[in-house]
Amino acid sequence: MGTATRGNAAEAAVLNGLIVLGFDVYVPFGSGHPFDLAVYLPCHKFLRIQCKRAWLRKGCVVFNSHSTDHGRGERSYIGLADLFGVYFPPEDKVFLVPVEAVSPFEGCLRLEPTRNNQRKRIRFAADFEIERWSEEKLRALSA
Repeated sequence: MGTATRGNAAEAAVLNGLIVLGFDVYVPFGSGHPFDLAVYLPCHKFLRIQCKRAWLRKGCVVFNSHSTDHGRGERSYIGLADLFGVYFPPEDKVFLVPVEAVSPFEGCLRLEPTRNNQRKRIRFAADFEIERWSEEKLRALSA
């Protein structure tokens, strides 16, 4: 599966997850935008969502939280998008992750408990599952 196909699958999964939850979702026309989808909130605001495909590494859902804007190098999405919509194919799950909640270059959500039972500064994937997001939670993010 090519890179474009993987990216399209991630975008489609995130789009579907948002629509199933009843959100109004818009797809920007053309290319070159720093986000793939926009969710319209009744408070007359939009949340910009950058879609990413994730993979499994050492008990974590891992995804690139930077763009490889060809010719400009790696760029952070801080200030360019509000959320990452993360598709994890092995479990067919979608996560919504605030851009500021992860490192500017790699996002990591833990599926399994740590071996040493550490809980501080650990982002558990279950806390970011798309089903846990409500209109109120999204509205708070846009404030």
